[in-house]
Amino acid sequence: MWSLIKVFWLTSYRTDKTAFYYELVSVVFTIVGSCILTFTSPEPNMQYVFPIYLVGSITLAVGSYRRRIIWTTVLASWFTIMNVIGNIKVFF
Repeated sequence: MWSLIKVFWLTSYRTDKTAFYYELVSVVFTIVGSCILTFTSPEPNMQYVFPIYLVGSITLAVGSYRRRIIWTTVLASWFTIMNVIGNIKVFF
């Protein structure tokens, strides 16, 4: 089991190291944003959530584009657009 997981991670890293790191940043930022959203609900501070999610969605869009994963790229691009709108509403 562990060897399959190791091969999975190593294959991901070896096939496109740049995409791997974009995806890593995406996961970290999205998890942090999710934690802030969850643990500060029902009144989260969106001045933190939207910028953090924006970084996560942009880096996922770039990583999935590099890997040519169309539907993940579409979804991450949609989230990026929504997070840009959210940032505009919060900061301007």
